[in-house]
Amino acid sequence: MSNAIFSLPESHNEAILSYAPGSKERALLKAELERQFNQEIEIPLIIGGKEVRTGKIQKAVCPHDHQHVLARYHEAGEAEIRLAIDAALAAKKDWEATPWQDRAAIFHKMASLISGKYRYILNAATMLNQSKSAYQAEIDATCETADFLRFNAKFMEDIYKQQPISDPHVWNRVDYRPLEGFVLAVTPFNFTAIGANLATAPAIMGNTVVWKPASTSVLSNYYLMQLFKEAGLPDGVINFIPGRGSVIGKIVLDDPNFAGLHFTGSTGVFNSMWKTIGDNLSRYKSYPRLVGETGGKDYIFMHASADLEETTAAIVRAGFEYQGQKCSACSRVYIPASRWAEVKERILALLAEIKMGDVRDFRNFFNAVIDEAAFDQTMKYIELARNAKDAEIIAGGKGDKSKGYFIEPTVVVTTDPKFVTMEEEIFAPVVTIYVYDDAKLEETLQLLDQTSPYALTGAIFARDRYTINQLTKALANTAGNFYINDKCTGAVVGHQPFGGARASGTNDKAGSLLNLIRWTSPRTIKESFTPPRDIKFPFLEAE
Repeated sequence: MSNAIFSLPESHNEAILSYAPGSKERALLKAELERQFNQEIEIPLIIGGKEVRTGKIQKAVCPHDHQHVLARYHEAGEAEIRLAIDAALAAKKDWEATPWQDRAAIFHKMASLISGKYRYILNAATMLNQSKSAYQAEIDATCETADFLRFNAKFMEDIYKQQPISDPHVWNRVDYRPLEGFVLAVTPFNFTAIGANLATAPAIMGNTVVWKPASTSVLSNYYLMQLFKEAGLPDGVINFIPGRGSVIGKIVLDDPNFAGLHFTGSTGVFNSMWKTIGDNLSRYKSYPRLVGETGGKDYIFMHASADLEETTAAIVRAGFEYQGQKCSACSRVYIPASRWAEVKERILALLAEIKMGDVRDFRNFFNAVIDEAAFDQTMKYIELARNAKDAEIIAGGKGDKSKGYFIEPTVVVTTDPKFVTMEEEIFAPVVTIYVYDDAKLEETLQLLDQTSPYALTGAIFARDRYTINQLTKALANTAGNFYINDKCTGAVVGHQPFGGARASGTNDKAGSLLNLIRWTSPRTIKESFTPPRDIKFPFLEAE
């Protein structure tokens, strides 16, 4: 045991590589893309550090080339789910007793491996299996993942430093224990970094984890598990079990040792899990911690004073980068009538520049939606808009799933501020615009506030400071991440802690100390150096 109080290296954000023509990183990524594209691997479960094969096989494919199989992965059944729980509980004693600085060193090692050896592995897997462009994969799979690992280690140190006041004869301290039991991490397809963070954030605080990854991001998530192992994460701390959510959820949420849920996904699924947990409260050793980021209906609101090019670039980038499948993607826009003609012209000009196709062609800004279910559901919304009397499609509107799940960037304009595509989450490349009367600014702000049950991200564009203050105040509860003269996507770890309220989640702010604190169960310790030796008090003395 070392007799020193350690300080971690200062956190920093991983530098984003450009992948410009002629660059070294472009050549390395293209080579890794070809390597992964031209092989088919087998992905087992990883439980207690051991590879487990169930024989129940599913395929991991390219959404932009859905007949091309990248991997075949094993799905967990009831026996394997219970085995993963047992492995997490078996690893718990040694892991929670590991000194915090040793845990931190493992996570810093992970970040360093991502910066180097695993950069192109994770980026290529994310591009191929999740249909992301080179830039979108870089900011996600490499940079944000490394940022989470480094910053979370520092947040852990900051939490442990927070200690209560003591007096000359009493030493008060707080012991930040992990939760009593195991944590279930349920992660989405759209960000490799979210998969990494939801599994590792509880682990860095001394918890052990059962990780259910999305079926459409298994490839990159499997490589994360290899990276965790190489960095020195002990067996059983994180257990990797792809499988059906309904099967995994039922078994895990019934277990008396279930201690917490770290979730990103749909509002409906989170609500269902919360209800099940509530029904099972009498089973558990303690009240489970529930941390969830769920749906969104993110917006951009333009004031008449706003800059045209800034606003329109934000609409196109926030609406159509990664095919509108970011949690923060813009899907509804409010434009003043006095500016609509020029806004429309500029948006159509920007959309004309977008090329769509295979991720291996770096000229493509735009790729495929994640799977056939997403394609079919999106096309239903587009057809609804096409046939509506109070809506018009002014760009896009076509889809083709013969080779890949491609849907054109689609812009709908509606005269109904509560048209279905203004209200419901679509999670696809569909942006709906409502043109409002400049004289009805206050009324339109109220409409925005009341239109959607979600409150994840939102952005305003205006030049006048009084107007900026007015809009910021009026929209205070509409977004957990609020942007002034910037697009509503692109939160950076350590800069813009991410999460929303209302039907968008518990707002526990991934990328900040606020999320890490949820994975602790503090114990206050009071040690008296001069404890009382009798029961006498001055007030008991005779006059």
